[in-house]
Amino acid sequence: MSDEHLRDLLGQTLKADEEPSRELTLEEALEIAIQLQQDDRLAEADAVYSQILAAAPDHPRALHYAGVLAHQLGRSSDGIALMERSLAAVPDRADWYSNLGIALQECGRLDDAIEAYHRAIALDPGHANAHSNLGVLLRATGKPVEAEAAYRAAIRLNPEHVDAHNNLGVLLNSLKRTEEAVACFCRAITLRPKHPEARRLLGLAYCTLGETDEAIRIFEEWLAEEPGHPVASHLLAACTGRDIPARASDAYVEKTFDTFAASFESKLAKLAYRAPALVSAMLDDAGLPASKSFDVLDAGCGTGLCGPLVARYARRLTGIDLSAGMLAQAREKQLYDELLQVEITEYLRSRRDAFDIIVSADTLVYFGALEEVIAAAAGALRAGGLFVFTLEHGTGESGPGYRLETHGRYTHTQPYVERLLVSGGLEPTIERAELRLETGVPVAGLVIRARRASAEGR
Repeated sequence: MSDEHLRDLLGQTLKADEEPSRELTLEEALEIAIQLQQDDRLAEADAVYSQILAAAPDHPRALHYAGVLAHQLGRSSDGIALMERSLAAVPDRADWYSNLGIALQECGRLDDAIEAYHRAIALDPGHANAHSNLGVLLRATGKPVEAEAAYRAAIRLNPEHVDAHNNLGVLLNSLKRTEEAVACFCRAITLRPKHPEARRLLGLAYCTLGETDEAIRIFEEWLAEEPGHPVASHLLAACTGRDIPARASDAYVEKTFDTFAASFESKLAKLAYRAPALVSAMLDDAGLPASKSFDVLDAGCGTGLCGPLVARYARRLTGIDLSAGMLAQAREKQLYDELLQVEITEYLRSRRDAFDIIVSADTLVYFGALEEVIAAAAGALRAGGLFVFTLEHGTGESGPGYRLETHGRYTHTQPYVERLLVSGGLEPTIERAELRLETGVPVAGLVIRARRASAEGR
Protein backbone atom coordinates (compact mmCIF):
# COMPACT_ATOMS: atom_id res chain seq x y z
CA MET A 1 0.00 0.00 0.00
CA SER A 2 1.71 3.17 -1.15
CA ASP A 3 2.13 6.27 0.99
CA GLU A 4 1.07 8.38 -1.99
CA HIS A 5 -2.35 6.70 -2.11
CA LEU A 6 -2.78 6.97 1.65
CA ARG A 7 -1.84 10.65 1.51
CA ASP A 8 -4.68 11.16 -0.99
CA LEU A 9 -7.08 9.43 1.38
CA LEU A 10 -5.95 10.97 4.63
CA GLY A 11 -5.24 14.57 3.71
CA GLN A 12 -3.53 16.05 6.75
CA THR A 13 -2.70 12.76 8.42
CA LEU A 14 0.76 12.77 6.80
CA LYS A 15 2.74 15.99 6.92
CA ALA A 16 2.89 17.76 3.62
CA ASP A 17 6.68 18.00 3.70
CA GLU A 18 7.17 14.32 4.58
CA GLU A 19 8.65 12.39 1.65
CA PRO A 20 8.33 8.68 2.45
CA SER A 21 11.05 6.41 1.16
CA ARG A 22 9.07 3.21 1.46
CA GLU A 23 5.53 1.88 1.35
CA LEU A 24 3.56 1.65 4.59
CA THR A 25 3.00 -1.82 5.94
CA LEU A 26 -0.54 -3.06 6.44
CA GLU A 27 -0.09 -2.75 10.21
CA GLU A 28 1.00 0.87 9.88
CA ALA A 29 -1.96 1.62 7.64
CA LEU A 30 -4.26 -0.09 10.13
CA GLU A 31 -2.94 2.08 13.00
CA ILE A 32 -3.66 5.16 10.88
CA ALA A 33 -7.23 3.93 10.21
CA ILE A 34 -7.84 3.26 13.90
CA GLN A 35 -6.53 6.72 14.82
CA LEU A 36 -8.82 8.32 12.25
CA GLN A 37 -11.72 6.36 13.73
CA GLN A 38 -10.84 7.53 17.25
CA ASP A 39 -10.63 11.11 15.98
CA ASP A 40 -14.16 10.78 14.56
CA ARG A 41 -12.91 11.11 10.97
CA LEU A 42 -15.13 8.20 10.04
CA ALA A 43 -15.39 8.59 6.27
CA GLU A 44 -11.61 8.76 5.95
CA ALA A 45 -11.16 5.75 8.23
CA ASP A 46 -13.72 3.84 6.16
CA ALA A 47 -11.74 4.52 3.00
CA VAL A 48 -8.50 3.27 4.57
CA TYR A 49 -10.14 0.10 5.93
CA SER A 50 -11.50 -0.60 2.46
CA GLN A 51 -7.98 -0.38 1.00
CA ILE A 52 -6.55 -2.60 3.73
CA LEU A 53 -9.21 -5.27 3.28
CA ALA A 54 -8.79 -5.15 -0.49
CA ALA A 55 -5.13 -6.06 0.05
CA ALA A 56 -5.71 -8.48 2.97
CA PRO A 57 -9.37 -9.64 3.04
CA ASP A 58 -8.91 -11.89 6.09
CA HIS A 59 -6.91 -9.54 8.33
CA PRO A 60 -8.61 -10.06 11.74
CA ARG A 61 -8.00 -6.62 13.28
CA ALA A 62 -8.94 -4.82 10.09
CA LEU A 63 -12.10 -6.90 9.82
CA HIS A 64 -13.05 -6.16 13.41
CA TYR A 65 -12.49 -2.42 13.49
CA ALA A 66 -13.95 -1.98 10.03
CA GLY A 67 -17.01 -3.78 11.42
CA VAL A 68 -17.17 -1.44 14.40
CA LEU A 69 -16.94 1.50 12.00
CA ALA A 70 -19.66 0.12 9.72
CA HIS A 71 -21.92 -0.06 12.78
CA GLN A 72 -21.01 3.54 13.71
CA LEU A 73 -21.95 4.61 10.19
CA GLY A 74 -25.36 2.93 10.41
CA ARG A 75 -24.45 -0.17 8.39
CA SER A 76 -24.95 -2.48 11.35
CA SER A 77 -25.69 -5.66 9.39
CA ASP A 78 -22.44 -5.29 7.45
CA GLY A 79 -20.61 -4.44 10.66
CA ILE A 80 -21.86 -7.52 12.47
CA ALA A 81 -20.79 -9.76 9.59
CA LEU A 82 -17.27 -8.28 9.63
CA MET A 83 -16.95 -8.63 13.42
CA GLU A 84 -18.14 -12.22 13.27
CA ARG A 85 -15.49 -12.98 10.63
CA SER A 86 -12.82 -11.44 12.86
CA LEU A 87 -13.88 -13.59 15.81
CA ALA A 88 -13.95 -16.73 13.70
CA ALA A 89 -10.25 -16.07 13.03
CA VAL A 90 -9.33 -14.89 16.56
CA PRO A 91 -11.90 -16.29 19.02
CA ASP A 92 -10.16 -15.29 22.27
CA ARG A 93 -10.72 -11.51 22.33
CA ALA A 94 -13.11 -10.43 25.08
CA ASP A 95 -13.25 -6.82 23.84
CA TRP A 96 -14.22 -8.00 20.38
CA TYR A 97 -17.12 -10.05 21.74
CA SER A 98 -18.23 -7.04 23.76
CA ASN A 99 -18.17 -4.84 20.66
CA LEU A 100 -20.16 -7.46 18.76
CA GLY A 101 -22.69 -7.55 21.58
CA ILE A 102 -23.22 -3.78 21.33
CA ALA A 103 -23.96 -4.00 17.60
CA LEU A 104 -26.25 -7.01 18.03
CA GLN A 105 -28.26 -5.39 20.83
CA GLU A 106 -28.80 -2.21 18.84
CA CYS A 107 -30.16 -4.36 16.00
CA GLY A 108 -32.61 -6.01 18.41
CA ARG A 109 -30.88 -9.41 18.32
CA LEU A 110 -31.06 -9.70 22.09
CA ASP A 111 -30.37 -13.40 22.53
CA ASP A 112 -27.32 -13.20 20.26
CA ALA A 113 -26.10 -10.12 22.12
CA ILE A 114 -26.50 -11.87 25.48
CA GLU A 115 -24.44 -14.77 24.16
CA ALA A 116 -21.73 -12.38 22.96
CA TYR A 117 -21.50 -10.71 26.38
CA HIS A 118 -21.36 -14.10 28.11
CA ARG A 119 -18.49 -15.07 25.80
CA ALA A 120 -16.67 -11.84 26.66
CA ILE A 121 -17.10 -12.45 30.39
CA ALA A 122 -16.00 -16.08 30.08
CA LEU A 123 -12.78 -14.89 28.42
CA ASP A 124 -12.30 -11.99 30.85
CA PRO A 125 -14.38 -12.15 34.07
CA GLY A 126 -13.11 -8.67 34.92
CA HIS A 127 -14.62 -7.04 31.82
CA ALA A 128 -16.78 -4.38 33.50
CA ASN A 129 -18.34 -3.09 30.27
CA ALA A 130 -19.56 -6.56 29.31
CA HIS A 131 -21.18 -7.01 32.74
CA SER A 132 -22.87 -3.61 32.48
CA ASN A 133 -24.14 -4.20 28.95
CA LEU A 134 -25.32 -7.67 29.89
CA GLY A 135 -27.35 -6.06 32.66
CA VAL A 136 -29.14 -3.90 30.09
CA LEU A 137 -30.22 -6.97 28.16
CA LEU A 138 -31.19 -9.00 31.21
CA ARG A 139 -33.46 -6.16 32.29
CA ALA A 140 -34.94 -5.99 28.79
CA THR A 141 -35.68 -9.70 28.76
CA GLY A 142 -37.53 -9.58 32.08
CA LYS A 143 -34.76 -10.68 34.46
CA PRO A 144 -34.40 -7.79 36.90
CA VAL A 145 -32.65 -9.79 39.63
CA GLU A 146 -29.97 -11.01 37.23
CA ALA A 147 -29.71 -7.53 35.72
CA GLU A 148 -29.07 -5.98 39.13
CA ALA A 149 -26.37 -8.57 39.80
CA ALA A 150 -24.70 -7.77 36.47
CA TYR A 151 -24.72 -4.03 37.14
CA ARG A 152 -23.33 -4.53 40.63
CA ALA A 153 -20.61 -6.80 39.23
CA ALA A 154 -19.61 -4.02 36.84
CA ILE A 155 -19.50 -1.51 39.70
CA ARG A 156 -17.51 -3.89 41.90
CA LEU A 157 -14.95 -4.31 39.10
CA ASN A 158 -14.93 -0.59 38.28
CA PRO A 159 -16.43 1.61 41.02
CA GLU A 160 -16.24 4.58 38.63
CA HIS A 161 -18.29 2.92 35.87
CA VAL A 162 -20.74 5.77 35.21
CA ASP A 163 -23.06 3.84 32.88
CA ALA A 164 -23.40 0.96 35.35
CA HIS A 165 -24.41 3.37 38.14
CA ASN A 166 -26.85 5.13 35.82
CA ASN A 167 -28.37 1.92 34.45
CA LEU A 168 -28.68 0.44 37.92
CA GLY A 169 -30.58 3.59 38.90
CA VAL A 170 -32.94 3.12 35.95
CA LEU A 171 -33.56 -0.49 36.99
CA LEU A 172 -34.13 0.35 40.66
CA ASN A 173 -36.49 3.18 39.73
CA SER A 174 -38.53 0.77 37.59
CA LEU A 175 -38.74 -1.54 40.62
CA LYS A 176 -40.05 1.39 42.73
CA ARG A 177 -36.84 1.40 44.78
CA THR A 178 -36.68 5.11 44.11
CA GLU A 179 -34.50 6.19 47.04
CA GLU A 180 -31.85 3.66 45.99
CA ALA A 181 -32.18 4.92 42.43
CA VAL A 182 -31.55 8.48 43.60
CA ALA A 183 -28.30 7.32 45.23
CA CYS A 184 -27.21 5.72 41.93
CA PHE A 185 -27.96 8.84 39.88
CA CYS A 186 -26.16 11.01 42.44
CA ARG A 187 -23.12 8.74 42.16
CA ALA A 188 -23.21 8.96 38.36
CA ILE A 189 -23.32 12.77 38.57
CA THR A 190 -20.48 12.80 41.10
CA LEU A 191 -18.36 10.79 38.68
CA ARG A 192 -19.43 12.83 35.66
CA PRO A 193 -20.81 16.15 36.90
CA LYS A 194 -22.33 17.15 33.56
CA HIS A 195 -23.94 13.78 32.80
CA PRO A 196 -27.22 14.98 31.19
CA GLU A 197 -29.13 11.70 31.41
CA ALA A 198 -28.25 11.15 35.08
CA ARG A 199 -29.31 14.70 35.87
CA ARG A 200 -32.60 14.24 34.04
CA LEU A 201 -33.31 10.94 35.76
CA LEU A 202 -32.33 12.27 39.19
CA GLY A 203 -34.78 15.13 38.81
CA LEU A 204 -37.53 12.78 37.70
CA ALA A 205 -36.78 10.42 40.59
CA TYR A 206 -37.16 13.29 43.07
CA CYS A 207 -40.51 14.09 41.45
CA THR A 208 -41.58 10.46 41.94
CA LEU A 209 -40.68 10.76 45.62
CA GLY A 210 -42.76 13.94 45.84
CA GLU A 211 -39.62 16.01 46.49
CA THR A 212 -40.36 18.55 43.77
CA ASP A 213 -38.19 21.22 45.42
CA GLU A 214 -35.17 18.93 45.05
CA ALA A 215 -36.02 18.33 41.39
CA ILE A 216 -36.29 22.08 40.82
CA ARG A 217 -32.88 22.55 42.48
CA ILE A 218 -31.33 19.96 40.12
CA PHE A 219 -32.72 21.64 37.02
CA GLU A 220 -31.87 25.16 38.20
CA GLU A 221 -28.28 24.14 38.94
CA TRP A 222 -28.10 22.51 35.52
CA LEU A 223 -29.30 25.73 33.86
CA ALA A 224 -26.86 27.81 35.89
CA GLU A 225 -24.04 25.74 34.43
CA GLU A 226 -25.54 25.41 30.94
CA PRO A 227 -27.89 28.37 30.35
CA GLY A 228 -30.71 27.60 27.96
CA HIS A 229 -30.18 23.83 27.95
CA PRO A 230 -33.42 22.61 26.31
CA VAL A 231 -33.91 19.53 28.51
CA ALA A 232 -33.30 21.37 31.77
CA SER A 233 -35.52 24.28 30.66
CA HIS A 234 -38.39 21.99 29.66
CA LEU A 235 -38.29 19.90 32.82
CA LEU A 236 -37.98 22.97 35.04
CA ALA A 237 -41.17 24.34 33.45
CA ALA A 238 -42.84 20.97 34.09
CA CYS A 239 -41.85 21.00 37.75
CA THR A 240 -42.67 24.63 38.50
CA GLY A 241 -45.69 25.15 36.25
CA ARG A 242 -44.10 28.40 35.07
CA ASP A 243 -43.50 29.38 31.43
CA ILE A 244 -45.17 26.23 30.11
CA PRO A 245 -44.43 25.94 26.37
CA ALA A 246 -47.25 25.19 23.94
CA ARG A 247 -45.18 22.20 22.85
CA ALA A 248 -41.75 20.81 23.55
CA SER A 249 -39.10 22.72 21.62
CA ASP A 250 -37.40 21.22 18.59
CA ALA A 251 -34.11 21.30 20.52
CA TYR A 252 -35.64 19.37 23.43
CA VAL A 253 -37.03 16.69 21.13
CA GLU A 254 -33.77 16.36 19.20
CA LYS A 255 -31.59 16.10 22.30
CA THR A 256 -33.94 13.72 24.08
CA PHE A 257 -34.41 11.32 21.20
CA ASP A 258 -30.85 11.43 19.91
CA THR A 259 -29.98 10.25 23.43
CA PHE A 260 -32.60 7.49 23.21
CA ALA A 261 -31.21 6.36 19.88
CA ALA A 262 -27.73 6.05 21.35
CA SER A 263 -28.88 4.57 24.67
CA PHE A 264 -30.14 1.06 24.33
CA GLU A 265 -31.56 1.10 27.85
CA SER A 266 -33.98 3.81 26.74
CA LYS A 267 -34.88 2.04 23.50
CA LEU A 268 -35.59 -1.24 25.28
CA ALA A 269 -38.29 0.51 27.30
CA LYS A 270 -40.30 0.43 24.07
CA LEU A 271 -40.51 -3.36 24.24
CA ALA A 272 -43.24 -2.99 26.86
CA TYR A 273 -44.87 -0.19 24.91
CA ARG A 274 -48.05 -0.73 22.92
CA ALA A 275 -48.65 2.49 20.99
CA PRO A 276 -47.62 1.16 17.53
CA ALA A 277 -49.74 -1.97 17.99
CA LEU A 278 -52.71 0.12 19.14
CA VAL A 279 -52.38 2.38 16.10
CA SER A 280 -52.23 -0.68 13.84
CA ALA A 281 -55.32 -2.19 15.47
CA MET A 282 -57.23 1.07 15.01
CA LEU A 283 -56.37 1.00 11.31
CA ASP A 284 -57.48 -2.63 11.04
CA ASP A 285 -60.78 -1.71 12.66
CA ALA A 286 -61.36 0.93 9.98
CA GLY A 287 -61.72 -1.86 7.42
CA LEU A 288 -59.03 -0.63 5.04
CA PRO A 289 -57.76 -3.18 2.53
CA ALA A 290 -54.12 -4.19 3.08
CA SER A 291 -53.55 -3.62 -0.61
CA LYS A 292 -50.44 -1.42 -0.62
CA SER A 293 -52.51 1.21 -2.41
CA PHE A 294 -52.25 4.18 -0.03
CA ASP A 295 -49.81 7.03 0.53
CA VAL A 296 -48.90 6.74 4.21
CA LEU A 297 -47.06 9.14 6.53
CA ASP A 298 -45.50 7.99 9.79
CA ALA A 299 -45.33 11.31 11.65
CA GLY A 300 -42.72 11.08 14.37
CA CYS A 301 -41.51 7.71 13.12
CA GLY A 302 -38.67 7.38 15.63
CA THR A 303 -36.79 4.13 15.09
CA GLY A 304 -39.52 2.89 12.76
CA LEU A 305 -41.60 0.73 15.08
CA CYS A 306 -44.80 1.56 13.17
CA GLY A 307 -43.21 0.83 9.82
CA PRO A 308 -43.70 -2.95 9.76
CA LEU A 309 -47.28 -2.55 11.00
CA VAL A 310 -48.46 -0.06 8.37
CA ALA A 311 -46.36 -1.15 5.39
CA ARG A 312 -49.13 -3.49 4.22
CA TYR A 313 -51.26 -0.42 3.46
CA ALA A 314 -48.56 1.66 1.80
CA ARG A 315 -47.97 2.29 -1.85
CA ARG A 316 -45.48 4.82 -0.56
CA LEU A 317 -44.37 5.07 3.07
CA THR A 318 -42.80 8.30 4.32
CA GLY A 319 -41.31 8.75 7.79
CA ILE A 320 -40.50 12.07 9.44
CA ASP A 321 -38.79 12.85 12.73
CA LEU A 322 -36.69 15.57 14.36
CA SER A 323 -34.04 13.15 15.65
CA ALA A 324 -31.27 12.20 13.24
CA GLY A 325 -30.28 9.36 15.56
CA MET A 326 -33.75 7.85 15.48
CA LEU A 327 -33.98 8.23 11.71
CA ALA A 328 -30.70 6.33 11.35
CA GLN A 329 -32.29 3.43 13.23
CA ALA A 330 -35.43 3.60 11.08
CA ARG A 331 -33.28 3.56 7.93
CA GLU A 332 -31.84 0.19 8.99
CA LYS A 333 -35.31 -1.37 8.68
CA GLN A 334 -35.39 -0.61 4.93
CA LEU A 335 -39.18 -0.12 4.99
CA TYR A 336 -39.55 3.56 4.22
CA ASP A 337 -39.50 5.05 0.75
CA GLU A 338 -38.46 8.39 2.26
CA LEU A 339 -37.16 9.50 5.66
CA LEU A 340 -36.92 13.22 6.45
CA GLN A 341 -35.62 15.18 9.43
CA VAL A 342 -38.34 17.83 9.75
CA GLU A 343 -40.80 19.22 12.29
CA ILE A 344 -44.24 17.63 11.98
CA THR A 345 -46.53 20.69 11.80
CA GLU A 346 -44.30 22.51 9.33
CA TYR A 347 -44.09 19.45 7.10
CA LEU A 348 -47.83 18.75 7.17
CA ARG A 349 -48.61 22.34 6.17
CA SER A 350 -46.43 21.91 3.10
CA ARG A 351 -48.13 18.67 1.99
CA ARG A 352 -51.76 19.57 1.38
CA ASP A 353 -53.96 16.66 0.17
CA ALA A 354 -50.86 14.43 0.04
CA PHE A 355 -51.74 11.42 2.21
CA ASP A 356 -54.44 8.80 2.58
CA ILE A 357 -53.21 7.73 6.03
CA ILE A 358 -51.25 9.60 8.70
CA VAL A 359 -50.14 7.67 11.80
CA SER A 360 -48.43 9.11 14.85
CA ALA A 361 -47.61 6.81 17.77
CA ASP A 362 -46.51 8.41 21.04
CA THR A 363 -45.42 11.63 19.33
CA LEU A 364 -48.13 14.20 20.01
CA VAL A 365 -47.49 13.69 23.74
CA TYR A 366 -44.75 16.27 23.15
CA PHE A 367 -47.38 18.80 22.04
CA GLY A 368 -49.54 20.65 24.53
CA ALA A 369 -51.74 22.78 22.31
CA LEU A 370 -52.94 20.57 19.45
CA GLU A 371 -54.81 23.16 17.39
CA GLU A 372 -52.09 23.76 14.82
CA VAL A 373 -50.93 20.19 14.32
CA ILE A 374 -54.48 18.85 13.98
CA ALA A 375 -55.36 21.56 11.45
CA ALA A 376 -52.18 20.77 9.52
CA ALA A 377 -52.94 17.04 9.54
CA ALA A 378 -56.50 17.65 8.32
CA GLY A 379 -55.11 19.71 5.46
CA ALA A 380 -52.59 17.04 4.51
CA LEU A 381 -55.25 14.30 4.29
CA ARG A 382 -57.14 13.49 1.13
CA ALA A 383 -60.92 13.08 1.21
CA GLY A 384 -61.75 9.98 3.25
CA GLY A 385 -58.23 9.87 4.69
CA LEU A 386 -57.42 8.73 8.21
CA PHE A 387 -55.35 10.31 10.97
CA VAL A 388 -54.55 7.74 13.69
CA PHE A 389 -52.56 8.76 16.76
CA THR A 390 -52.09 8.24 20.48
CA LEU A 391 -52.08 10.64 23.42
CA GLU A 392 -51.67 10.25 27.15
CA HIS A 393 -55.03 10.69 28.86
CA GLY A 394 -55.40 13.62 31.22
CA THR A 395 -58.28 14.46 33.53
CA GLY A 396 -59.72 17.70 34.86
CA GLU A 397 -62.35 20.00 33.46
CA SER A 398 -60.55 23.29 34.06
CA GLY A 399 -57.55 24.56 32.17
CA PRO A 400 -56.75 24.50 28.47
CA GLY A 401 -57.37 20.77 28.01
CA TYR A 402 -53.73 19.71 28.35
CA ARG A 403 -51.11 19.64 31.05
CA LEU A 404 -47.31 19.34 31.06
CA GLU A 405 -46.47 16.57 33.51
CA THR A 406 -43.27 16.39 35.54
CA HIS A 407 -41.90 13.61 33.31
CA GLY A 408 -41.85 16.11 30.44
CA ARG A 409 -44.75 14.81 28.34
CA TYR A 410 -48.22 16.33 27.99
CA THR A 411 -51.52 14.73 28.90
CA HIS A 412 -54.75 15.70 27.12
CA THR A 413 -58.42 15.50 28.04
CA GLN A 414 -60.79 13.66 25.72
CA PRO A 415 -63.29 16.55 25.33
CA TYR A 416 -60.48 18.89 24.25
CA VAL A 417 -59.27 16.45 21.58
CA GLU A 418 -62.79 15.72 20.30
CA ARG A 419 -63.58 19.44 20.01
CA LEU A 420 -60.47 20.15 17.95
CA LEU A 421 -60.99 17.21 15.62
CA VAL A 422 -64.61 18.09 14.90
CA SER A 423 -63.80 21.76 14.34
CA GLY A 424 -61.08 20.66 11.93
CA GLY A 425 -63.56 18.73 9.79
CA LEU A 426 -62.54 15.30 11.10
CA GLU A 427 -64.87 12.56 12.37
CA PRO A 428 -63.27 11.08 15.52
CA THR A 429 -63.38 7.63 17.06
CA ILE A 430 -61.62 7.58 20.43
CA GLU A 431 -60.77 4.59 22.59
CA ARG A 432 -59.00 4.39 25.91
CA ALA A 433 -56.09 2.02 26.37
CA GLU A 434 -52.93 1.45 28.40
CA LEU A 435 -49.97 2.65 26.34
CA ARG A 436 -47.15 1.10 28.38
CA LEU A 437 -45.88 0.61 31.90
CA GLU A 438 -43.89 3.34 33.61
CA THR A 439 -42.18 2.38 36.87
CA GLY A 440 -44.58 -0.55 36.95
CA VAL A 441 -47.72 1.60 36.60
CA PRO A 442 -49.90 1.52 33.45
CA VAL A 443 -49.94 4.77 31.49
CA ALA A 444 -53.51 5.68 30.53
CA GLY A 445 -53.86 6.69 26.91
CA LEU A 446 -56.23 7.73 24.17
CA VAL A 447 -56.12 6.03 20.77
CA ILE A 448 -57.74 8.24 18.16
CA ARG A 449 -58.86 7.60 14.59
CA ALA A 450 -60.10 10.69 12.76
CA ARG A 451 -61.51 10.52 9.23
CA ARG A 452 -61.62 13.36 6.73
CA ALA A 453 -65.18 12.96 5.48
CA SER A 454 -65.00 15.13 2.40
CA ALA A 455 -63.06 17.84 0.67
CA GLU A 456 -65.74 20.45 1.22
CA GLY A 457 -64.70 23.64 2.87
CA ARG A 458 -61.02 22.84 2.80
